Amino acid sequence: MVFIIGHRGARNLWPENSLDGFRRTRELGVDGVEFDVHLSRDGKMVVIHDPSLERTTEGRGAVMDKTAAELVATKLRDAGGAGIPGLDAVLDVYAGTPVELHVEIKTDALGRPYPGLEQHLLDTIARRGLENQTVVTCFVPEILHTVRRLAPRQRVLASLDRRSAELMGGLETALDRFASLDGCLIAIEKGLLADSFDLCLRRLGGARLGAWVTNEADDISQWLSRPIRQITTDRPDIALALRAVRRGPAVLD
Repeated sequence: MVFIIGHRGARNLWPENSLDGFRRTRELGVDGVEFDVHLSRDGKMVVIHDPSLERTTEGRGAVMDKTAAELVATKLRDAGGAGIPGLDAVLDVYAGTPVELHVEIKTDALGRPYPGLEQHLLDTIARRGLENQTVVTCFVPEILHTVRRLAPRQRVLASLDRRSAELMGGLETALDRFASLDGCLIAIEKGLLADSFDLCLRRLGGARLGAWVTNEADDISQWLSRPIRQITTDRPDIALALRAVRRGPAVLD
């Protein structure tokens, strides 16, 4: 069975990385949810994709220049007045559920790793007993290596697209670099994965592969038929319905 991961809390259904969106995504019955963490100026973890506020909120400026209180008070666009959620608030939504948490470590507005974010995130995961439920994800190999150095058993996932692969010297070099992290999952942008599927499958095996972001029904159906672990999608409702059709009705004894 291919796992279905709701991207940024299913951002094509409701405001991305919003608490209401996370609650609604949970109710869909997804296998996992993906969301992003940045550090505020006072060292608190907040859930927002971009390093700046303009695209998804009514605020302006860089996330790293605002305190956590300022960010929580910054209204998300089209979210009924809700602000940017802190990490703990998002984790509360999924407390006691089997939903896999794909927590992506982001970099700051200048493209730099946030000092200490890896340890801060791992401490929160451990404090809440979520080590087995969480997959820490990132585009930056050095960050994932730091995560594994700090927590050797922590599950990790590397994200790849054409640009990030090129920056690492090409797809094969990038795959080798991430494959050196024992058990590391690798989620690859769907176009790149389609163009290099045989290579990726040969290098990694399907149990470590994922495709992102698949949103149209035909596209989702294609990836559900592939021997991969997961798809990450902005329309998990479509993906869940299509997977249910593929599996067919349950057979009763």
